[in-house]
Amino acid sequence: MAPARTKEQTLAWLRSLSGELATATLKRLDDTLPWYGDMPPGRRSAVGLVAQAGITSFIHWYDEPSSTPWIAADVFGGAPRELLRSVSLTQTLQLIKVTVEVVEDRVKGSDESVREAILLYSREIAFAAADVYARAAEARGLWDARLEALVVDSILSGEYDDELPSRIAALGWHGHGEVSVLVGTAPKMLDVDMLRRTARHLDADVLIGVQGSRLVLVIGRAHPSPEDGDPPATGLIAFLDIATALEPGFGDGHLVLGHEVPSLVEASRSAKAALAGFAVARSWRNAPRPTLADDLLPERALAGDGLARATLINRIYKPLQAHSTELLTTLWCYLDNGRSLEATARELFVHPNTVRYRLKRVTEVIGWDATGARESLILQAALILGSIAEPDGPLRRR
Repeated sequence: MAPARTKEQTLAWLRSLSGELATATLKRLDDTLPWYGDMPPGRRSAVGLVAQAGITSFIHWYDEPSSTPWIAADVFGGAPRELLRSVSLTQTLQLIKVTVEVVEDRVKGSDESVREAILLYSREIAFAAADVYARAAEARGLWDARLEALVVDSILSGEYDDELPSRIAALGWHGHGEVSVLVGTAPKMLDVDMLRRTARHLDADVLIGVQGSRLVLVIGRAHPSPEDGDPPATGLIAFLDIATALEPGFGDGHLVLGHEVPSLVEASRSAKAALAGFAVARSWRNAPRPTLADDLLPERALAGDGLARATLINRIYKPLQAHSTELLTTLWCYLDNGRSLEATARELFVHPNTVRYRLKRVTEVIGWDATGARESLILQAALILGSIAEPDGPLRRR
Protein backbone atom coordinates (compact mmCIF):
# COMPACT_ATOMS: atom_id res chain seq x y z
CA MET A 1 0.00 0.00 0.00
CA ALA A 2 1.46 3.35 -1.05
CA PRO A 3 1.74 5.98 1.69
CA ALA A 4 -1.08 8.52 1.82
CA ARG A 5 -0.43 11.68 -0.11
CA THR A 6 -1.70 15.16 0.45
CA LYS A 7 -3.93 16.61 -2.25
CA GLU A 8 -1.08 18.83 -3.47
CA GLN A 9 1.20 15.83 -3.78
CA THR A 10 -1.48 13.86 -5.61
CA LEU A 11 -2.03 16.73 -8.04
CA ALA A 12 1.68 17.03 -8.72
CA TRP A 13 1.87 13.27 -9.27
CA LEU A 14 -1.10 13.29 -11.65
CA ARG A 15 0.36 16.19 -13.63
CA SER A 16 3.66 14.35 -13.97
CA LEU A 17 1.73 11.32 -15.30
CA SER A 18 -0.45 13.17 -17.83
CA GLY A 19 1.90 12.64 -20.76
CA GLU A 20 2.45 9.00 -19.87
CA LEU A 21 -1.29 8.41 -19.52
CA ALA A 22 -2.00 10.02 -22.90
CA THR A 23 0.61 7.82 -24.61
CA ALA A 24 -0.69 4.68 -22.91
CA THR A 25 -4.26 5.59 -23.87
CA LEU A 26 -3.38 5.96 -27.56
CA LYS A 27 -1.60 2.60 -27.53
CA ARG A 28 -4.58 0.93 -25.84
CA LEU A 29 -6.93 2.51 -28.40
CA ASP A 30 -4.81 1.15 -31.24
CA ASP A 31 -4.71 -2.32 -29.65
CA THR A 32 -8.38 -2.66 -28.69
CA LEU A 33 -10.49 -0.54 -31.09
CA PRO A 34 -10.30 -1.58 -34.77
CA TRP A 35 -12.14 1.54 -35.97
CA TYR A 36 -9.42 3.73 -34.45
CA GLY A 37 -6.67 1.94 -36.38
CA ASP A 38 -8.63 2.29 -39.62
CA MET A 39 -8.88 6.07 -39.29
CA PRO A 40 -6.81 8.40 -41.46
CA PRO A 41 -3.88 10.03 -39.60
CA GLY A 42 -5.61 13.39 -39.23
CA ARG A 43 -8.61 11.93 -37.44
CA ARG A 44 -6.46 9.64 -35.29
CA SER A 45 -4.60 12.73 -34.15
CA ALA A 46 -7.90 14.50 -33.37
CA VAL A 47 -9.09 11.52 -31.29
CA GLY A 48 -5.77 11.58 -29.45
CA LEU A 49 -6.30 15.27 -28.67
CA VAL A 50 -9.71 14.45 -27.22
CA ALA A 51 -8.24 11.70 -25.01
CA GLN A 52 -5.43 13.98 -23.82
CA ALA A 53 -7.89 16.81 -23.18
CA GLY A 54 -10.00 14.42 -21.08
CA ILE A 55 -7.02 13.53 -18.88
CA THR A 56 -6.01 17.18 -18.48
CA SER A 57 -9.58 18.21 -17.72
CA PHE A 58 -9.84 15.50 -15.05
CA ILE A 59 -6.71 16.84 -13.29
CA HIS A 60 -8.16 20.37 -13.33
CA TRP A 61 -11.48 19.08 -12.07
CA TYR A 62 -9.77 17.07 -9.30
CA ASP A 63 -8.00 20.27 -8.25
CA GLU A 64 -11.22 22.31 -8.06
CA PRO A 65 -14.29 20.03 -8.15
CA SER A 66 -16.54 22.82 -6.88
CA SER A 67 -15.89 24.92 -10.00
CA THR A 68 -17.73 22.33 -12.14
CA PRO A 69 -16.41 23.36 -15.55
CA TRP A 70 -18.41 22.59 -18.69
CA ILE A 71 -16.76 19.27 -19.40
CA ALA A 72 -17.98 19.05 -22.97
CA ALA A 73 -16.27 22.31 -23.87
CA ASP A 74 -13.06 21.27 -22.08
CA VAL A 75 -12.79 17.84 -23.67
CA PHE A 76 -14.46 18.19 -27.09
CA GLY A 77 -13.77 21.85 -27.76
CA GLY A 78 -10.38 21.18 -29.36
CA ALA A 79 -11.66 18.50 -31.73
CA PRO A 80 -12.43 19.50 -35.32
CA ARG A 81 -16.13 19.74 -36.14
CA GLU A 82 -15.98 16.93 -38.69
CA LEU A 83 -14.90 14.53 -35.91
CA LEU A 84 -18.45 14.49 -34.55
CA ARG A 85 -19.69 13.46 -37.98
CA SER A 86 -17.11 10.67 -38.41
CA VAL A 87 -17.08 9.25 -34.86
CA SER A 88 -20.35 7.84 -33.55
CA LEU A 89 -21.64 8.19 -29.99
CA THR A 90 -20.92 4.49 -29.42
CA GLN A 91 -17.33 4.95 -30.51
CA THR A 92 -16.99 8.02 -28.29
CA LEU A 93 -18.18 6.05 -25.27
CA GLN A 94 -15.67 3.31 -26.14
CA LEU A 95 -12.97 6.00 -26.22
CA ILE A 96 -14.03 7.23 -22.77
CA LYS A 97 -14.05 3.68 -21.40
CA VAL A 98 -10.53 2.94 -22.64
CA THR A 99 -9.20 6.24 -21.26
CA VAL A 100 -10.76 5.61 -17.85
CA GLU A 101 -9.40 2.06 -17.76
CA VAL A 102 -5.87 3.29 -18.52
CA VAL A 103 -6.05 5.94 -15.79
CA GLU A 104 -7.54 3.47 -13.29
CA ASP A 105 -4.81 0.92 -14.00
CA ARG A 106 -2.10 3.51 -13.50
CA VAL A 107 -3.45 4.92 -10.22
CA LYS A 108 -4.36 1.50 -8.80
CA GLY A 109 -3.20 1.25 -5.18
CA SER A 110 -2.93 5.01 -4.76
CA ASP A 111 -5.19 7.31 -2.78
CA GLU A 112 -8.78 6.02 -2.77
CA SER A 113 -10.07 9.54 -3.35
CA VAL A 114 -8.43 9.52 -6.78
CA ARG A 115 -10.30 6.37 -7.84
CA GLU A 116 -13.61 7.78 -6.58
CA ALA A 117 -12.90 10.98 -8.48
CA ILE A 118 -12.23 9.00 -11.65
CA LEU A 119 -15.54 7.16 -11.34
CA LEU A 120 -17.46 10.39 -10.78
CA TYR A 121 -15.65 12.20 -13.58
CA SER A 122 -16.15 9.34 -16.05
CA ARG A 123 -19.88 9.48 -15.37
CA GLU A 124 -19.95 13.22 -15.95
CA ILE A 125 -17.95 13.03 -19.16
CA ALA A 126 -20.19 10.24 -20.51
CA PHE A 127 -23.23 12.43 -19.95
CA ALA A 128 -21.35 15.35 -21.48
CA ALA A 129 -20.57 13.31 -24.59
CA ALA A 130 -24.20 12.30 -24.91
CA ASP A 131 -25.19 15.96 -24.58
CA VAL A 132 -22.75 16.98 -27.33
CA TYR A 133 -24.19 14.40 -29.73
CA ALA A 134 -27.77 15.27 -28.75
CA ARG A 135 -27.12 18.94 -29.50
CA ALA A 136 -25.49 18.05 -32.80
CA ALA A 137 -28.45 15.83 -33.72
CA GLU A 138 -30.90 18.57 -32.77
CA ALA A 139 -29.01 21.12 -34.84
CA ARG A 140 -28.87 18.70 -37.76
CA GLY A 141 -32.60 18.06 -37.42
CA LEU A 142 -33.37 21.78 -37.54
CA TRP A 143 -31.04 22.22 -40.49
CA ASP A 144 -32.63 19.28 -42.33
CA ALA A 145 -36.10 20.74 -41.71
CA ARG A 146 -35.05 24.11 -43.13
CA LEU A 147 -33.33 22.46 -46.09
CA GLU A 148 -36.37 20.27 -46.76
CA ALA A 149 -38.64 23.32 -46.69
CA LEU A 150 -36.31 25.08 -49.14
CA VAL A 151 -36.36 22.11 -51.53
CA VAL A 152 -40.16 21.83 -51.39
CA ASP A 153 -40.51 25.59 -52.00
CA SER A 154 -38.21 25.27 -55.02
CA ILE A 155 -40.33 22.43 -56.38
CA LEU A 156 -43.57 24.36 -55.90
CA SER A 157 -42.22 27.51 -57.49
CA GLY A 158 -40.37 25.71 -60.27
CA GLU A 159 -37.33 27.92 -59.63
CA TYR A 160 -34.40 25.52 -59.64
CA ASP A 161 -30.68 26.16 -59.43
CA ASP A 162 -27.61 23.98 -59.83
CA GLU A 163 -27.56 23.24 -56.10
CA LEU A 164 -30.93 21.49 -55.99
CA PRO A 165 -29.55 17.96 -56.64
CA SER A 166 -26.96 18.36 -53.88
CA ARG A 167 -29.61 19.65 -51.46
CA ILE A 168 -31.80 16.67 -52.27
CA ALA A 169 -28.87 14.31 -51.71
CA ALA A 170 -28.08 16.01 -48.37
CA LEU A 171 -31.60 15.15 -47.19
CA GLY A 172 -30.97 11.45 -47.77
CA TRP A 173 -33.64 11.17 -50.46
CA HIS A 174 -34.23 7.49 -51.25
CA GLY A 175 -36.68 7.96 -54.11
CA HIS A 176 -35.76 6.63 -57.54
CA GLY A 177 -37.64 7.26 -60.74
CA GLU A 178 -41.16 8.65 -60.85
CA VAL A 179 -42.40 11.37 -58.51
CA SER A 180 -45.84 12.77 -57.71
CA VAL A 181 -46.94 15.68 -55.52
CA LEU A 182 -49.79 15.46 -53.01
CA VAL A 183 -51.46 18.64 -51.71
CA GLY A 184 -53.99 18.92 -48.90
CA THR A 185 -54.85 20.76 -45.72
CA ALA A 186 -52.34 20.74 -42.89
CA PRO A 187 -53.67 19.16 -39.66
CA LYS A 188 -53.59 21.00 -36.35
CA MET A 189 -50.93 18.56 -35.08
CA LEU A 190 -48.68 17.41 -37.91
CA ASP A 191 -47.15 13.97 -37.30
CA VAL A 192 -44.17 13.99 -39.64
CA ASP A 193 -42.80 10.70 -38.29
CA MET A 194 -46.06 8.91 -39.04
CA LEU A 195 -46.04 10.16 -42.63
CA ARG A 196 -42.45 9.01 -43.13
CA ARG A 197 -43.11 5.60 -41.55
CA THR A 198 -46.14 5.06 -43.76
CA ALA A 199 -44.17 6.03 -46.85
CA ARG A 200 -41.28 3.70 -45.97
CA HIS A 201 -43.72 0.84 -45.43
CA LEU A 202 -44.91 1.39 -49.02
CA ASP A 203 -41.36 1.54 -50.42
CA ALA A 204 -41.64 5.28 -50.96
CA ASP A 205 -39.91 8.40 -49.70
CA VAL A 206 -41.41 11.82 -49.02
CA LEU A 207 -40.35 15.43 -48.77
CA ILE A 208 -42.70 17.36 -46.49
CA GLY A 209 -43.49 21.06 -46.60
CA VAL A 210 -46.08 23.23 -44.88
CA GLN A 211 -47.18 26.43 -46.57
CA GLY A 212 -49.69 28.26 -44.47
CA SER A 213 -52.70 25.99 -44.21
CA ARG A 214 -51.47 23.64 -46.96
CA LEU A 215 -49.51 20.44 -46.44
CA VAL A 216 -47.43 19.39 -49.46
CA LEU A 217 -45.85 15.95 -49.88
CA VAL A 218 -43.43 15.17 -52.69
CA ILE A 219 -43.64 11.39 -53.09
CA GLY A 220 -41.01 9.26 -54.78
CA ARG A 221 -40.83 5.54 -55.20
CA ALA A 222 -37.92 3.83 -53.47
CA HIS A 223 -36.47 0.43 -54.31
CA PRO A 224 -34.75 -0.96 -51.19
CA SER A 225 -32.42 -3.92 -51.52
CA PRO A 226 -33.85 -7.27 -50.33
CA GLU A 227 -32.68 -8.16 -46.84
CA ASP A 228 -31.97 -11.51 -45.23
CA GLY A 229 -33.11 -13.56 -48.19
CA ASP A 230 -36.41 -11.72 -48.64
CA PRO A 231 -37.68 -11.91 -52.22
CA PRO A 232 -37.23 -8.71 -54.22
CA ALA A 233 -40.20 -6.46 -54.83
CA THR A 234 -42.10 -7.53 -57.92
CA GLY A 235 -44.46 -4.61 -58.46
CA LEU A 236 -44.69 -0.89 -57.90
CA ILE A 237 -47.47 0.56 -55.77
CA ALA A 238 -49.56 3.15 -57.60
CA PHE A 239 -49.15 6.72 -56.41
CA LEU A 240 -52.89 6.90 -55.78
CA ASP A 241 -52.61 3.94 -53.39
CA ILE A 242 -49.66 5.61 -51.62
CA ALA A 243 -51.66 8.84 -51.35
CA THR A 244 -54.63 6.92 -49.91
CA ALA A 245 -52.38 5.41 -47.23
CA LEU A 246 -50.98 8.87 -46.38
CA GLU A 247 -54.43 10.48 -46.27
CA PRO A 248 -54.92 10.17 -42.45
CA GLY A 249 -51.90 12.45 -41.95
CA PHE A 250 -53.73 15.39 -43.55
CA GLY A 251 -56.35 17.70 -42.10
CA ASP A 252 -59.97 17.94 -43.21
CA GLY A 253 -60.72 19.09 -46.72
CA HIS A 254 -59.76 18.11 -50.22
CA LEU A 255 -56.65 16.14 -51.10
CA VAL A 256 -55.27 16.34 -54.65
CA LEU A 257 -52.56 14.20 -56.27
CA GLY A 258 -50.58 15.55 -59.22
CA HIS A 259 -49.65 13.39 -62.19
CA GLU A 260 -46.47 11.30 -62.30
CA VAL A 261 -43.27 12.87 -63.61
CA PRO A 262 -40.05 11.02 -64.45
CA SER A 263 -37.80 12.48 -61.73
CA LEU A 264 -37.64 14.75 -58.71
CA VAL A 265 -36.14 17.67 -60.61
CA GLU A 266 -39.27 17.66 -62.81
CA ALA A 267 -41.65 17.54 -59.85
CA SER A 268 -42.71 21.17 -60.34
CA ARG A 269 -45.05 20.08 -63.17
CA SER A 270 -46.83 17.65 -60.87
CA ALA A 271 -46.87 20.30 -58.12
CA LYS A 272 -48.48 22.90 -60.41
CA ALA A 273 -51.20 20.45 -61.37
CA ALA A 274 -51.85 19.44 -57.76
CA LEU A 275 -51.97 23.06 -56.56
CA ALA A 276 -54.32 24.05 -59.38
CA GLY A 277 -56.55 21.07 -58.63
CA PHE A 278 -56.55 21.82 -54.90
CA ALA A 279 -57.68 25.39 -55.62
CA VAL A 280 -60.81 24.22 -57.51
CA ALA A 281 -61.52 20.85 -55.87
CA ARG A 282 -64.47 22.31 -53.92
CA SER A 283 -66.33 22.77 -57.24
CA TRP A 284 -66.62 18.97 -57.59
CA ARG A 285 -69.34 18.18 -55.10
CA ASN A 286 -68.55 14.48 -54.71
CA ALA A 287 -64.80 14.62 -55.21
CA PRO A 288 -63.08 11.57 -53.71
CA ARG A 289 -60.23 11.91 -51.23
CA PRO A 290 -57.62 11.82 -52.62
CA THR A 291 -58.53 13.18 -56.05
CA LEU A 292 -56.35 13.00 -59.12
CA ALA A 293 -55.46 16.43 -60.48
CA ASP A 294 -56.24 15.12 -63.98
CA ASP A 295 -59.80 14.35 -62.87
CA LEU A 296 -60.21 18.09 -62.21
CA LEU A 297 -59.10 19.20 -65.67
CA PRO A 298 -62.42 20.87 -66.61
CA GLU A 299 -62.57 22.90 -63.39
CA ARG A 300 -58.91 23.84 -63.69
CA ALA A 301 -59.37 24.94 -67.30
CA LEU A 302 -62.38 27.07 -66.35
CA ALA A 303 -60.29 28.67 -63.62
CA GLY A 304 -57.70 29.72 -66.19
CA ASP A 305 -55.13 26.95 -65.75
CA GLY A 306 -53.17 26.90 -69.00
CA LEU A 307 -51.61 23.52 -68.14
CA ALA A 308 -55.08 21.97 -67.83
CA ARG A 309 -56.20 23.41 -71.18
CA ALA A 310 -53.06 22.13 -72.88
CA THR A 311 -53.49 18.71 -71.25
CA LEU A 312 -57.09 18.38 -72.43
CA ILE A 313 -56.17 19.35 -75.99
CA ASN A 314 -52.95 17.35 -76.25
CA ARG A 315 -54.13 14.19 -74.50
CA ILE A 316 -57.69 13.97 -75.79
CA TYR A 317 -58.56 16.22 -78.74
CA LYS A 318 -55.40 15.95 -80.82
CA PRO A 319 -54.90 12.16 -80.41
CA LEU A 320 -58.49 11.53 -81.50
CA GLN A 321 -58.17 13.95 -84.38
CA ALA A 322 -54.94 12.36 -85.52
CA HIS A 323 -56.33 8.84 -85.17
CA SER A 324 -59.72 9.29 -86.80
CA THR A 325 -62.09 12.21 -87.33
CA GLU A 326 -64.83 9.58 -87.34
CA LEU A 327 -64.15 8.80 -83.69
CA LEU A 328 -64.00 12.50 -82.86
CA THR A 329 -67.33 13.15 -84.54
CA THR A 330 -68.97 10.14 -82.88
CA LEU A 331 -67.77 11.24 -79.46
CA TRP A 332 -69.06 14.77 -79.97
CA CYS A 333 -72.46 13.56 -81.16
CA TYR A 334 -72.69 11.10 -78.26
CA LEU A 335 -72.00 13.83 -75.70
CA ASP A 336 -74.30 16.35 -77.40
CA ASN A 337 -77.11 13.78 -77.32
CA GLY A 338 -76.93 13.23 -73.58
CA ARG A 339 -74.88 10.02 -73.89
CA SER A 340 -77.70 8.24 -75.71
CA LEU A 341 -76.59 5.48 -78.06
CA GLU A 342 -79.86 5.48 -80.00
CA ALA A 343 -79.94 9.24 -80.53
CA THR A 344 -76.32 9.25 -81.62
CA ALA A 345 -76.94 6.37 -84.02
CA ARG A 346 -79.90 8.20 -85.59
CA GLU A 347 -77.89 11.38 -86.08
CA LEU A 348 -74.99 9.52 -87.66
CA PHE A 349 -77.20 7.08 -89.61
CA VAL A 350 -75.44 4.05 -88.14
CA HIS A 351 -76.42 1.14 -85.91
CA PRO A 352 -76.20 1.63 -82.08
CA ASN A 353 -73.66 -1.20 -81.96
CA THR A 354 -71.45 0.83 -84.31
CA VAL A 355 -71.63 3.75 -81.89
CA ARG A 356 -70.81 1.41 -79.03
CA TYR A 357 -67.81 0.03 -80.93
CA ARG A 358 -66.53 3.51 -81.79
CA LEU A 359 -66.82 4.63 -78.14
CA LYS A 360 -64.81 1.60 -77.14
CA ARG A 361 -62.14 2.62 -79.65
CA VAL A 362 -62.17 6.14 -78.17
CA THR A 363 -61.38 4.67 -74.76
CA GLU A 364 -58.56 2.59 -76.22
CA VAL A 365 -57.02 5.64 -77.90
CA ILE A 366 -57.18 8.20 -75.07
CA GLY A 367 -57.86 6.17 -71.90
CA TRP A 368 -61.07 7.95 -70.87
CA ASP A 369 -64.50 6.27 -70.96
CA ALA A 370 -67.18 8.49 -72.44
CA THR A 371 -69.98 6.44 -70.85
CA GLY A 372 -69.05 7.65 -67.34
CA ALA A 373 -70.63 10.84 -66.06
CA ARG A 374 -67.44 12.42 -64.75
CA GLU A 375 -65.26 11.34 -67.65
CA SER A 376 -67.81 12.56 -70.16
CA LEU A 377 -67.48 16.04 -68.63
CA ILE A 378 -63.71 15.86 -69.08
CA LEU A 379 -64.08 14.74 -72.69
CA GLN A 380 -66.64 17.41 -73.53
CA ALA A 381 -64.37 20.10 -72.09
CA ALA A 382 -61.53 18.76 -74.26
CA LEU A 383 -63.69 18.89 -77.39
CA ILE A 384 -64.76 22.47 -76.67
CA LEU A 385 -61.22 23.66 -76.00
CA GLY A 386 -59.89 21.78 -79.02
CA SER A 387 -62.46 23.33 -81.34
CA ILE A 388 -61.73 26.79 -79.95
CA ALA A 389 -58.04 26.26 -80.60
CA GLU A 390 -58.86 25.28 -84.23
CA PRO A 391 -61.61 27.67 -85.36
CA ASP A 392 -60.99 26.95 -89.03
CA GLY A 393 -61.55 23.26 -88.73
CA PRO A 394 -65.19 22.67 -87.65
CA LEU A 395 -66.47 19.16 -87.24
CA ARG A 396 -68.88 17.81 -89.83
CA ARG A 397 -71.42 15.10 -89.43
CA ARG A 398 -70.67 11.79 -90.99
